[in-house]
Amino acid sequence: MNEDSVGRTSIQVIERMMQLLDALAIHQDPVALKDLARETKLHPSTAHRILNDLVACRLVDRTDPGLYRLGMRLLELGNLVKARLNVREAAIDLMRKLHRLTGQTVNLSVRQSDEIVYIDRAYSERSGMQVVRAIGGRAPLHLTSTGKLFLATDTLENLKAYADRTGLRGTTLNSLTTLETLEKELNVVRLDGFARDNEELEMGVRCIAAGIYDDSSKLIAGLSISAPADRIQEDWLSELLMTAQRISASLGWQGRLSALPVQRIR
Repeated sequence: MNEDSVGRTSIQVIERMMQLLDALAIHQDPVALKDLARETKLHPSTAHRILNDLVACRLVDRTDPGLYRLGMRLLELGNLVKARLNVREAAIDLMRKLHRLTGQTVNLSVRQSDEIVYIDRAYSERSGMQVVRAIGGRAPLHLTSTGKLFLATDTLENLKAYADRTGLRGTTLNSLTTLETLEKELNVVRLDGFARDNEELEMGVRCIAAGIYDDSSKLIAGLSISAPADRIQEDWLSELLMTAQRISASLGWQGRLSALPVQRIR
């Protein structure tokens, strides 16, 4: 057998292995060999031979004679990949692209207790009229667009506890300082799928934010655009949502932010 033939055979074996793994992934319970062979259109002897190899390397478990399920080795490998994923590393290139498109500062922030913390940003020192948030800077959840994303995931009980702890103190005339107004705003956030800060943290500054999710659909960060109030543009919103979705997808999330209704930036 020549080298090309060996290569084609190896690729064919890998393709068949993936067919079997994909077939097993569809089922919650162990699957019989005959059913796997039928679903993958492989001869039972071929499926049996490949499954034996997969069992040997713990990618597949044999629960009973002729019954198979996905193996724990896949979980171990998946956890290794997940541990190496870093939201900052996943986000920075896409943040820079979004900054080049808008000309405004793009922020990446996470929740820490009752505040958001800015952990990265994309901006240009050459560009004028930008709103630049310092990395490591903090702000109350209820006064920021990203903070509202996190509050929108809280239960009403936790939201009330947050209001009691912080007193919902404001910094501008636009700040939401009552539980009633904050609840109304969070309902809008849940409906829209994004959040906004309408000069609530700082007069003259508006922000829009979209969530970044991990493989378990947990909100882990917010991506926001900060701009002078009179410069923010509604056509940035779709780009912001798509960018947040791409970052989330690189972290294993399988949802669709872009499928959410996009409304005007008010």
